[in-house]
Amino acid sequence: MNDSTAPRWQGLVNVEQLASALGRDDLVVLDARVSLADRSAGEAWYRDGHIPGARFADLDRDLSDHDRKGGRHPWPGADAFTARLGHWGITPSHQVVVYDAGDGALAAARAWFLLRALGHRDVAVLDGGWKAWTAQGGPVDTGMPAVAPADYTARFDRSRLLDAEGVQQHLSDGGMLIDARASERFRGEAEPLDRVAGHVPGAVNRPYAENLEDGRFKPAGVLAREFSELLDGRPANEVAVMCGSGVTACHHLLAMEHAGLPGAKLYTGSWSGWLEDPNRPVAR
Repeated sequence: MNDSTAPRWQGLVNVEQLASALGRDDLVVLDARVSLADRSAGEAWYRDGHIPGARFADLDRDLSDHDRKGGRHPWPGADAFTARLGHWGITPSHQVVVYDAGDGALAAARAWFLLRALGHRDVAVLDGGWKAWTAQGGPVDTGMPAVAPADYTARFDRSRLLDAEGVQQHLSDGGMLIDARASERFRGEAEPLDRVAGHVPGAVNRPYAENLEDGRFKPAGVLAREFSELLDGRPANEVAVMCGSGVTACHHLLAMEHAGLPGAKLYTGSWSGWLEDPNRPVAR
């Protein structure tokens, strides 16, 4: 199945590259479009039209596990997520490409990091997402792909996944915590989703939108310079990222990998998980 001469992508892929790869038997495309205002919209968009062969990945059903604790989008267990990968016909040798309705933050980067945390090497996000695909005349299909179920066995790299206690220890050890939410939410001036406004004491703010320019990721060199200034000599493996629920924070992980700074950690519960214990401190 795996053609050793075919291009492999681990971070970002553009429309032209993906279009030229459609039909490869080692390629699986995931449509991760979601609307936070209408959770049924993503699947409706998918049925109305998607990249040929794409499977639909629902943020709540497939990329989260609401039977677990850990914020609004709890990180799934490995058994549940690998079973979903098998349902989509994905094996460890597949090239996976994920897209969403815009810039990768809802929820393509989340799917990317779920696979990356399993040790899946060849997984990439479509830069510019569905908007770029349709703007550049990429083919669109409405049919449901025939999928042969597969077996996928893997465990998450727990060293890259932090819970609230792990974040507290990370900060106590001198690690950096980057919050990807908008600045007004970080400062505690507005909070449209969670019951308390503010941020984890010790965190610093870099809104995920700063990774973007005209709806695409900034060039790797630009991101490398910006993150290096923020990290101020700190290696990436001493950095953790968070957001409201552990979804848009993955945009930072993807941006850092694109910039040649892999290895940062994710606080999976993020702000909504932090607030599950009302005794945890809040900074504003």
